[in-house]
Amino acid sequence: MWDKIINAIEKGNGWLNEIVWGWPMIILILGTGLVLTIRSKVMQVRKFGTSVGETIVPTVKSIGKKGGHKGKKGEKSISQFEAFATAISGTVGTGNIVGVTSAIMTGGPGAVFWMWISAFFGMITNYAENVLGLFFRKKETDGDFSGGPAYYLSEGIGRNVKGKGGAALKTFGKILGVMAAVFCTFAAIGMSGVQTNKISTTFQEVVSGDSKTIALIVGIAVAAVLALIVLGGIKSIGRVTSILVPFMSLLFILMALVVIFANVTAIGGAFAMIFSNMFEFEAAVGGVVGYSFAQIIQKGLARGVFSNEAGLGSSVIAHSASETREPVKQGFWGIFEVFFDTFVICTLTALVVLVSTSQETLYMSGLADTTVSMLAFKDVFGLFGEIVYSTIIPLFAFTTILAWSYYGEKSVDFLFRKTGDTGRKIARTVFKVLYVLLVIVSAVIDGELAWAISDTANGLMALPNLIGLVLMSGLVVKITKNYFDRKKGKAVAPLLSVYDDLNAEFAQDLVEEETEEAAVEAEAQAAQE
Repeated sequence: MWDKIINAIEKGNGWLNEIVWGWPMIILILGTGLVLTIRSKVMQVRKFGTSVGETIVPTVKSIGKKGGHKGKKGEKSISQFEAFATAISGTVGTGNIVGVTSAIMTGGPGAVFWMWISAFFGMITNYAENVLGLFFRKKETDGDFSGGPAYYLSEGIGRNVKGKGGAALKTFGKILGVMAAVFCTFAAIGMSGVQTNKISTTFQEVVSGDSKTIALIVGIAVAAVLALIVLGGIKSIGRVTSILVPFMSLLFILMALVVIFANVTAIGGAFAMIFSNMFEFEAAVGGVVGYSFAQIIQKGLARGVFSNEAGLGSSVIAHSASETREPVKQGFWGIFEVFFDTFVICTLTALVVLVSTSQETLYMSGLADTTVSMLAFKDVFGLFGEIVYSTIIPLFAFTTILAWSYYGEKSVDFLFRKTGDTGRKIARTVFKVLYVLLVIVSAVIDGELAWAISDTANGLMALPNLIGLVLMSGLVVKITKNYFDRKKGKAVAPLLSVYDDLNAEFAQDLVEEETEEAAVEAEAQAAQE
């Protein structure tokens, strides 16, 4: 009975996946990034240095800082770094390690090139999501901030268009907003399924015993810890991820660099394989494995989007809870986030796999992607590498599960907004319980099915969001120009929120911040003299 259900799910998802990740979606992903790149005058390149300066410095300042905007009474915001850590924990996960390996194994080395392409356009796409997310976020009665695609799609599209055309656009925007919330809920479940499945698979590789029993035990353990943290809400999630993510990322980067430089003579060949197989691929091992351009670009873009989430509109849900008042400042985090996720972490993973793994192992052995990833570290570090890998993967995966629990919860909250505070609270609680229980189920299903379901859910979530980003690209440019005009000293009213009361409140907060900073600077100068 169970096998029949799984087979039915697999067939249905396979049919839907081919539609969702067909050429229309590929064109929409790249087209949206291209539109935003042109309208922003290639901002992800022009202002990359500014984005680093606006993100790294606040990160250092906010480490160890409690959430809340300057201790503002009654507000449940989190620091810029905690918002970034929560968002990056949703993006930096098994997709960066196991997902990249899977992309290479099912699409050839050329898939990595298309991951880079998705990231280049994804940097500005993620920037636009963050800007719109903060501009349209709402402040709840309990002091919490709510934002994301569901909000800026339903509130932003057609907002300033008059007449019948404006009314039609507003209705269209509300439909897109509901679609985004529904698909995000399913994507959260799909994403957690992949992460839990990879935690389970990792432990099955290193622990002897019945695989199904191990998977079940892992699923229950993950669900139990998850339940404890999720009950604490975004502040609890922010604290956990702000501790784990920097540590895990640094450790992985150091180990990856050791593996790469241990095979330094193969680095040139690895890049050659990536660029020479961008459009078609046939393995050197007898020509048995061959991938078409469509398969290569699909695997590269799908895994790229899975990894950095640009275009999904997921990470902006966490960014919307940030204490910062400036949409553009949080937008800079989006640029850095995608760069770090794909150009740093994913590229290191790709090089690790390509310089240390034979084509026979990649395409002919029949080994799971998790196993292949582990072997790359085990060959250089031995047992130590296996132990560290078996620790990093579960931690990366777990922080991703945490982040997506919040994304799903906020989406459910949006769908039940009209039921009042009690109805929304019940809906959020039901989602949390189901989310935790489904984590257990995800631990025991087939790994490839978990990937496929998540890819489909991600594609569905991206659809309404990408359409909305194109329609509101002009607003993104307007908000960005407003920020830089003010930075240049021009006397223009700040664009901080679409709602007049919040815009006025945030503008006053900025004045107070500048006054405080000036006083601190003056005091420091006086002390030096």
